[in-house]
Amino acid sequence: MSHFLSAQTAAALATLVALDAAESAPPLERMRAIRSVLHHLDADPAALASVRDALAGGSGWPEIADAAGLKPTAAKWRWQGTDAEIAARLDAGRKRSIRPSTVPTDLPGHSVAEAAARLGITPQAVYLQVSRGRLISRTVELADGRSYKRVFLPGDALPSTTEQPTTEQPATEQPTTEHASDQTLE
Repeated sequence: MSHFLSAQTAAALATLVALDAAESAPPLERMRAIRSVLHHLDADPAALASVRDALAGGSGWPEIADAAGLKPTAAKWRWQGTDAEIAARLDAGRKRSIRPSTVPTDLPGHSVAEAAARLGITPQAVYLQVSRGRLISRTVELADGRSYKRVFLPGDALPSTTEQPTTEQPATEQPTTEHASDQTLE
């Protein structure tokens, strides 16, 4: 009987089995071994060979997907076609995953998450401080129609003095007087 796993996958699996047998295996080494096996199994040519053998034997994509724990569309995306077609699809997927964010980096002020991190509070607390007038926020709209909420911390330059600050609550819901408990949330 011949082996169907690659040498690298078999070695990663053997390492994991050895760690499993050792009673005092370090936990981080166990985790590294588990991740290594998963990585090698996912890239192992044995999976593609098994799919091609199943197709040649009359199995359909629904059965193959079920055996792989995938949806049929995902199984086809991963294994349908020639080696060159599969490689091209995977390469295109990698290129999409490394694209830079489409959020502009030159916007004024800070995002709510950035402001929360700088102030050491939660994003909800940032919104609360904006609604109470302790922080200023503006919605910045780009020429292409996208808009972003920006928070201006004390000392930040505001983009324009003609724009009105936005609030999170309608004016009728904002408190007219501050209570003693509100003053401690700064």
